[in-house]
Order: sequence, then structure tokens, then C-alpha cells
Amino acid sequence: MSATDQTLGGLSGPGILDRERIIARPGFNRWLVPPAALAIHLCIGMAYGFSVFWLPLSRALTGDAAGACTDMSLLTALFTTSCNWRVADLGWIYTLFFVLLGCSAAIWGGWLERVGPRKAGFVSALCWCGGMVIAAIGVMTHQLWLMWVGAGFIGGIGLGLGYISPVSTLIKWFPDRRGMATGMAIMGFGGGAMIGAPLADLLMEHFKTPDTIGVWQTFLVMAAGYFVFMMGGAFGYRIPPAGWKPEGWVAPQAKKAMITSRHVHLRDAHKTPQFWLIWAVLCLNVSAGIGVIGMASPMLQEIFGGRLIGEAGLTFTELSTEQKAAIAAIAAGFTGLISLFNIGGRFAWASLSDRLGRKATYFTFFALGIVLYTLLPTAAHMGSVTLFVVMVCIILSMYGGGFATVPAYLADIFGTQFVGAIHGRLLTAWATAGIVGPVVVNYIREFQIAAGVPRAQVYDYTMYILAGMLALGLIANFFIKPLGDKWFMSDAEVAKLQAAVKAEATGPSGSFGIGTGGLDAKAALAWAAVGIPIIWGVWTTFEKSLILFR
Repeated sequence: MSATDQTLGGLSGPGILDRERIIARPGFNRWLVPPAALAIHLCIGMAYGFSVFWLPLSRALTGDAAGACTDMSLLTALFTTSCNWRVADLGWIYTLFFVLLGCSAAIWGGWLERVGPRKAGFVSALCWCGGMVIAAIGVMTHQLWLMWVGAGFIGGIGLGLGYISPVSTLIKWFPDRRGMATGMAIMGFGGGAMIGAPLADLLMEHFKTPDTIGVWQTFLVMAAGYFVFMMGGAFGYRIPPAGWKPEGWVAPQAKKAMITSRHVHLRDAHKTPQFWLIWAVLCLNVSAGIGVIGMASPMLQEIFGGRLIGEAGLTFTELSTEQKAAIAAIAAGFTGLISLFNIGGRFAWASLSDRLGRKATYFTFFALGIVLYTLLPTAAHMGSVTLFVVMVCIILSMYGGGFATVPAYLADIFGTQFVGAIHGRLLTAWATAGIVGPVVVNYIREFQIAAGVPRAQVYDYTMYILAGMLALGLIANFFIKPLGDKWFMSDAEVAKLQAAVKAEATGPSGSFGIGTGGLDAKAALAWAAVGIPIIWGVWTTFEKSLILFR
């Protein structure tokens, strides 16, 4: 008996976190699993909204220590208590989030497949919420290194485990609708900031006093709330019995050559050309999208300037301080609007991929994206704010859709046995894109400004370069083909792997008393628990985005 069994499972039997304890029994409703995944993703998705803390934290100290750490090296700023942190130094936490997300998902993806989604979700909650508590201590003691360690490193590990914890589980529960299932969960990650950012604003305003900015209190309250929510998600996970399939469903082996019913071992997946082609597809799609999403607000302001407030003759540099504040508010509404399309695209495109096929869906992302990125400068020079906004919204829907569609793409090519771990390794493409996209946009922008290019035109070449990235992604996607027989495990290998859950791969299959499910009372309560915060976040974001069209 393992230590976990002894500690958490009583005198005998598997522990409460172990995989064996979460195998669904007859009568279980599979529609209870997506809300569990959403509960975790909505919490860790606040990583996208952490920038809401940067400006308040840059003014954390008052009085004699109110100056910024302008003349210090980054290393010195990590340990100083004598000056206010620079926004650039705080922003490294955002970088750490997504680098650690990709790395932890790659490192511990195999472990997740062995222990199951409940234990992974439990550890994710400890890391994400514990990291926020450590970050709160860093704010209280004014130690930036503690914020880096807590929110950035430990929280980043929680992000990786939480992000991939539901992927293989949902794909196994919804073999008939893989894209829709993963889209539902990963939509939550995109929506986390939509809920968390306005909530953080409300909490900081509540806790703010003349002596404190209210950030450490906000961290502690959000950590406590997130922990409860994530625990509910982790303990709501169930996995289907081996051999389970929805009643009446037949795997489309003969109709769709791109969808396999066999399985590739984790140790072999990265040896295939298909893995690296899909890695390139994700990296290039995300690099282009993240390059836009990271500069969306300044792009709108610098391209259209006074036109946003009815002063078409004024460029951005000619605006007064009050006018810049006015267009900044409009740009904030624009940022909120594209976040809605980022979220909606995750569900819509992933669901559509069940009909189009994953390869055709990515072909659409790249082909349509090339056209839109190429035409964005034209819309800008025409002075059409509406056309520009519509194009960017479609681009961001495909950015989100790329994240949500790729797990199903992997399941189609490599099978479902190790899809969570394979997805974890693939997320190193996200970590790479998180560096490539912003660097391309930011450095080219700075170079052109230094060269005297008008601000309304500094993004033209950038858009063409991003369109070129999408062209490379289109080529990579074209070469993705079904795997050869040599890469798949034998039935005996699959049976041995599944022996831990007391089921043979060649044994009986069927619904085992677990049907396709529906919206019964228990499922309705579970969906309400995640649906109400989502509706509040959508409404709050929609209200802010309306200012863009006034």
C-alpha cells in the first residue's frame, strides 16, 4: 500500500486522489465532467489578467520611498525595499507564467496520465493558490523575488498541470465530439481573466486605504476563492471505464482516415514528423495571434489617434493628455471585446472542427488569417475603425480556436491513451510563441519609431511578417498525414497499460450503464456554478466594450 493510500484512503484500498477512485459507475452523467474542467480553467485563466495588478503595485510605496527603481539593475530590484517596482520588472511574472506552463506540462504530462486528473487538479490548486499566497507575502514585505517565486514559478507549475488535467479525460468522455469537449474546457482558460480582472478591481478598491493599495488582501481573498472552486473541479472529475463508448456510437474508422482508433506511446510521439508538424502549426498560429493580442490597445490608439474621439485630423502624438486618456478608455473597451472573441472562438472553432475535421479547420485559420493580416494595414489607412475592429476580432477568435482544437488534433493522430501527456509536451510551442510573437511586434515597432516612421504606419510591416508566419503554418499543416502502423502500440501493450484500472483493451466495450447523459438536476447545478460567473464576466466585458462604438 502506498503512502497516499494510507494517508488519504483509510486502512485499505486506493487513496481518495488515486485514479482507481474516480472511475465512473453506472448511472454517471458525463455532462458533469466539463463543469469540473471549467472550474479549474476559469481560476488559472486569471493568468491572462494579472496585468491588472501592475500599475497598483508600481505605486505600492508612498512617502519618501515613492520613487521608482529607475537606476537599478533587475537583480537589485528583486531584493530592494527602498523604491517602487517598475512595471517591466513586474511583467516578468507574466512571462514566467507561460514559460513554466509549457515546461511543467511537458515534464509532468506523463505523470498526469498515470495518476489521473483528480490528483493533477489537486496539485494544480495547491500550486496556483499557494503561489498567490506567497505573492501576497511578497507584496506585504515588498520583496519582488517572492512574487516571482510564488506567482511566477510555483503558480506557473500550477498553470501547466491545471491546463492539461482535463484534456485526455474530456476526449475519452466525448469521442463523438472531441473538439466540442476540449473547446468547452479550454474556453474557460481564455475566460478566466474576463471574470478575474474585474473581480480584482472590485477587491482592490474595497481594500484600498491611504496606507495600502489593497493588492495583498486581494491576492489572499482570490486564492481562497480559487482554492474552493478548484477543489470542487478536481473532486468532480471522473474517468470512463476502459472500453466505454457512448451508447450507439461507432468509431468513424472507415470514413475519416485522419482519425485513428489506435494509440501511440508517449515515448514515441515526439519521434514522429507529425508531432513536430503540429508543434509548428500551434507555434506559428499562436505567435501571430499573441503578437496582436499583446499590442491590441496601443495599436488601436496609435493607428487611429484622434479619429476615435471625432478628431480625425489629429495623430496620436498630437493629442493632449486628456484626449489620450479618452482614447485609452476606448482601447480598454476594444481589449475587452477581443477577449470575448478569443473565448468564443475556443468553443465555436473547436466544435466546428468536429464537422470540418481538424486539418481543414487549421487550413481555415491560416488561409483566412493570411488574408486578414495582409488587409489590416489597408483598413488602417482607410481610417475604418469598424473594419479594423472586425478583422482583429476574427483573428483573435482563430487564436483561441487554435488552442482549443489542437488537443483533438493530437487525439485524431496519436490516439487517446497518452493524449494529455503528448499535449503537455506540445505546449512548449506555446512557451516559444510567447517569446517570438511579442518580440517580433515590439522590436519592429521600436525600430520603425526610431527610424521616424509615423505611428499610424509602424505596424504595417509587422502585419506582413505575421502573415508570413501563417504561410509557414499553412505549409506545415499541409504535410500532416496519418501515422504509419509502426508507431502504434499493440493490443497487448494497451492492455498492460490499462491493467491498473482492471480492464483489458481487448475485453468488452459498451456504455456499461453510462449513457450520453443530459441536463438532470445535478448537472444543472454544476453548470450553474460555472455559468453564473461566466455570464457576469461576459456582461461586465460587454458593457466596457460598448464605448468603442459610441
